[in-house]
Amino acid sequence: MGLFRRKTNETPANPQMAELGREFAIAKRHGDRKAVGRINRQLGTHPMSDSDRASFDQGRAAYDAIPPIKPVRNRRRGR
Repeated sequence: MGLFRRKTNETPANPQMAELGREFAIAKRHGDRKAVGRINRQLGTHPMSDSDRASFDQGRAAYDAIPPIKPVRNRRRGR
């Protein structure tokens, strides 16, 4: 399976920032402007160190590495 080969064992320095980066990537992919704005406000109020930024980017890249699923439409079954 291609999805499992992309998985790495690198542990982020700050798991909370990695999770926030993953949530940001999910909101961005699904067009959730409200969640993106909330995360941007949250990032703006807290100063980020280099390790926090790297953890955020790592979490974001981990979700972005998963290709989007395109729904199959207008196909009838049992023809």
